[in-house]
Parts: sequence; structure tokens; C-alpha cells
Amino acid sequence: MNLRDYFGGIDIYLFDQLLKGRFDPSKTLLDAGCGSGRNLVYFLREGYPAFGIDTNAEAIAQVQRLARTLAPHLPANHFQVANLAALSFPDARFDAVVCSAVLHFADDEAHFDQMLTEMWRVLKPGGLFFARLASTIGIEDRVQPMHRRWFALPDGTSRFLVDEAMLLDRTARWNGHLLEPIKTTNVQNRRAMTTWVVRKAA
Repeated sequence: MNLRDYFGGIDIYLFDQLLKGRFDPSKTLLDAGCGSGRNLVYFLREGYPAFGIDTNAEAIAQVQRLARTLAPHLPANHFQVANLAALSFPDARFDAVVCSAVLHFADDEAHFDQMLTEMWRVLKPGGLFFARLASTIGIEDRVQPMHRRWFALPDGTSRFLVDEAMLLDRTARWNGHLLEPIKTTNVQNRRAMTTWVVRKAA
């Protein structure tokens, strides 16, 4: 089996967290905005009690098929069509929450905060929160403000963009602490993707 088959299309920065030993196969994990499951392949293969939600029903159907192959012991309802701003899970349900390339589609700052509030609510004390999202960091002079924190980027797309101050504010507001410095990848000054890894206070 090659690496692609074993790990799927996992985000390289999430893979970095795996290499640092920040995930435990005995602990529950939620992929919030899982799409068709590119970040779930490894976790399913390794027997994690994994869950996934997405607003796209077709994507969730694909994840359910993937789980039936890689982790047939998991109930199909671990993977649900759901709204990230209104999760049905109880408080403190998960040991880790992963949210990759989702938050930069927030409608506005209130919607962004509602999604964060929900993910933080279902995360256990001491739990790990991992997010990858678009930001203005390092390309502040190259993005054009539109409305409600949406910006036009040099790559021709538009996104809801955060900055460092906003991420630090939310980290403190939700009683978390950074597990490592906020890291941003600048893609030839066309877009910037930021990795935000936070531990919830125990």
C-alpha cells in the first residue's frame, strides 16, 4: 500500500500534528466540515472513534461508504449532514475537533464566532482544536476588502479572512492556549493559509 492509499489526501499540516503525537486512537475525533473524508482516511484505518459532519449530503454519503470499507465497526450515524453553527452533539463530546478549510466560508464575523462556539462547546476540557483557514497574514497589502470581513484575493477568489489579532483574541476568549505559534503559508502572495492549534483549558 502506498502512502496516498494509507493517509488519503490528508492536510499536510494535520499530518504534522499526527507526527507530533497529538492524536490518540482511543480518543473521539470530530472532523467538522469533513467533505468527502480526505482527512479521515488515516483515522478510520487506525480505528479511531471518528465522527464527521458536513452540509453536503453527497459528501457525507461518500464518507459513509469510505467508513464501511475502512472502519465497518463504526455506526453510519457517526457521519451526518449537519450545520456547523448548530451542532446536535452534547457538550464535551469530543477529545479533538478538526476543521480544515471551512471557516473561511463564514458569512460574517457573527457566523464565524457561532461556528467556533459550537466546536468549542462539543470539545472536552483539555481537548485539541485544529483549524486551517485563509487569512490576511503576510498579504495585508494585497487583499481588497469587500464586506463583512470578506476580501478579494490575488488568486481571483474571495474569502472570509481572519488576522493574527482575531485568532489570538478568540484563543483567549474561549479559554484556550496555543499549542504552537500560529503558522501561515504564503502561496506566492496569492493567498495565505493559517494553521491554528489550540488546547482547551482542562
